[in-house]
Amino acid sequence: MIKTREDLKEKYDSQYSDETEEWRRIGAIGKVENILELAEGLKIDSLIDVGAGDGNILSLLSKRKFCSNMSAAEISGSAIEQIKKKNIDGLKEIRQFDGYTLPFADKQFDLAICSHVIEHVEYPRMLLNEIKRISHHQILEVPIDFSFGVDKKFKHFNAYGHINIYTPALFNFLLLSQGFEILKSRSGLYRKEVEKFQYRESPIKYFKILIKRIIWKSVPLLMKVKPNTYTVLTR
Repeated sequence: MIKTREDLKEKYDSQYSDETEEWRRIGAIGKVENILELAEGLKIDSLIDVGAGDGNILSLLSKRKFCSNMSAAEISGSAIEQIKKKNIDGLKEIRQFDGYTLPFADKQFDLAICSHVIEHVEYPRMLLNEIKRISHHQILEVPIDFSFGVDKKFKHFNAYGHINIYTPALFNFLLLSQGFEILKSRSGLYRKEVEKFQYRESPIKYFKILIKRIIWKSVPLLMKVKPNTYTVLTR
């Protein structure tokens, strides 16, 4: 279990490499689609990606001409090296941080993005407070890992570093308790490309996932309560 900021940094310091690039690039496509949908109508002249990983979200946003003044904050040294390799147009600075304290001024950014990070953080309220401090608006996304038997899947989720489990309602509650105003939200499923890549060596599991997608899309309540991802725009 992660105990200190240094432990957190050490855990993720060598997590990223060229071998994981394709998987993370495919996963970033859906995350960017959610960002673009929720950010529609906002005036965004400056942006930071908190927990930017290997920079695939920033790279895709740059290609979409979303913002020409972008920054990245990341805990992992190996991730920062992957970001640098991409030579992302519009990325002005990359800063390594300790996972909690963001070295930026109050309200420095129009928008802060934090996608698939909060589930990894031992003290999510500390990080959320910092994200709120440095930005006017925020787009936050988490995977919805909850199920009634989630405790039986601890080894599975812990292997991915997921130490916080959310439903959409529980994530809303966390944000509201920290003083965020929720402006928009979106429940979504992983893109088919993500599922196909993940289960590329198990066609039976992939087929089951496709059946599940059909059921979920046909039952609005399931999409509301148990989607794959939940994304919110806050301020």
